[in-house]
Amino acid sequence: MPRAIYYKGNGELLTEIAPKDYVAALQEKEGVLWVDFTGEEPVSSEKILLETFGFHHLAVDDALHETHVPKVDDWEQYLYIAMHAISYSSGDDDIDAIELDIFLGENYIVTHHDLPIQALNRVWDICKKDVRYFKRGADHVLYELTDGLIVDYMHVVEALDEEIERVEDVVLDRPTPSTVQRIFTLKRATLHLRRVLSPLREVLNKLARDDYAVIDAKDRVYFRDVYDHMVRLHDISESLRDLVGGVLDTYLSVINNRMNEIMKTLTLITTLFMPISFVVGFYGMNFFAPTSQLLLPWTGNIAFVVMMIIVIGTPITMFSWMRRRRWM
Repeated sequence: MPRAIYYKGNGELLTEIAPKDYVAALQEKEGVLWVDFTGEEPVSSEKILLETFGFHHLAVDDALHETHVPKVDDWEQYLYIAMHAISYSSGDDDIDAIELDIFLGENYIVTHHDLPIQALNRVWDICKKDVRYFKRGADHVLYELTDGLIVDYMHVVEALDEEIERVEDVVLDRPTPSTVQRIFTLKRATLHLRRVLSPLREVLNKLARDDYAVIDAKDRVYFRDVYDHMVRLHDISESLRDLVGGVLDTYLSVINNRMNEIMKTLTLITTLFMPISFVVGFYGMNFFAPTSQLLLPWTGNIAFVVMMIIVIGTPITMFSWMRRRRWM
């Protein structure tokens, strides 16, 4: 059974109201009714939405059976609004998005979602404790709900920013193949965030500027405030996407630099051992035999000492020469 809060015009707040009492509550123009469907069966929810509230079957079908990007439809007596609540924690593969369908009337608000939404639960608890939110009308409850969603969006953006900073530190310290996977996970998350924020920004812009019968003109300033926050979030999400691209470029640059250092070291080692290889190869050819006709003694202690001087001195000399040339 859906949960409901009913604020009577005399200031009384009812936190327990059965679906059979919804019709009487809707007839009280001074009151405000909030009905929330959380993971309800479509059959039971559809009956209440069609018969009790009188919503159009296309709007009900959109809310119960289809998934939409954020949008707002004006049905004159009420608005149908589709939004998304999001969550993200470090280590997740992607952003979790939950569709939130809202029907806003003159003295009621109906919400439908398949999974629990933290922002909605927070606003629900606040409205149960303070009747002032209901005194300002159903449209003000909608404002509180959208503002709570934006707060969760901000938390997601902050979590993504912190994760990007951690990946940057790993890239500069000791990048591994798993670092690439983390970078592409962040890139996918930022793209998903942008796909949600762009249409939601348009929805909030319409709520703030269009002339809807169920939204009081004096309450549009609140939706303009939420819209300003959304514009700022959209700009930050764009910068996050650029940061992820920069991290990927940094990773590729670091890997290339490490590869250059490895090749430089291997080349240096090869170069240092080249004269040694020549000397060893020269003495290993056995072209010269120790005969009396030779002027120089090719065997013996003196030859060994000369060979060791050449073998040790040549690499040292080449190393010093390379340092002066600033090749290393």
